[in-house]
Amino acid sequence: MGDTLITVVAIFLAAILMFVFPLMSISERNDDISQLAVQTETVQFVDNIRSTGKITQEDYSNFIQTLAATGNSYDVEMEVKILDENPGKKSAQVQTDKIGENVYYSEYTKQIEDEILKDNGKGQKKLKEGDMISVNVKNTNTTIAQMLKNFLYSISGNDTYQIEAKHAGVVMTNGK
Repeated sequence: MGDTLITVVAIFLAAILMFVFPLMSISERNDDISQLAVQTETVQFVDNIRSTGKITQEDYSNFIQTLAATGNSYDVEMEVKILDENPGKKSAQVQTDKIGENVYYSEYTKQIEDEILKDNGKGQKKLKEGDMISVNVKNTNTTIAQMLKNFLYSISGNDTYQIEAKHAGVVMTNGK
C-alpha cells in the first residue's frame, strides 16, 4: 500500500518536471520575444513621428498590424502634448528670451485616431517642433505564461499584464 502511494507521487512529480516546467519556460520565452518586438516597434513608431513631424494613417496601421503579428491583443494609448506658444509672439521658437510661458495642451488616442482616419485614410496629424509624443502599449489578453503562473502560483488580478512598452520624445521638425 505504501509503495503504491510513493509510486503515484513519484509519477505525479515526474509529470510536472517533464511537462509543466518546460512548457512554462517556453511560454515565458515567447512572452520575452513578444516584449522585445513590441518595444522595438514602439520605439521606431515614436522616433518616426519625432523625425517627420506627423502621424499618418499608414504608419499607425502598420504599427497596429505589427503589434497584432505577435499573436496578442494590445491597448495602445497615445498622447500628444501640443505646444501652445505665448499668444503675444507670432514666431515659433525663434527667440529664447520670450516673455511669458509656453503652455502644452494634450490630445489623446481617440482624438488622434479621429484626425488621422478622416478623409478615407488620407488624414494625418501634423505636429510642430517642440510638441511631445508619448505612446504606451499593454497587452489585453492573458498569455499562456500568465495562465500557467496563475495556476501554479495562484496569482490573480485583472491589472496584471505581461507585455508592455513605453516611449516618448519631443518632435524635432515641423510636419509638412
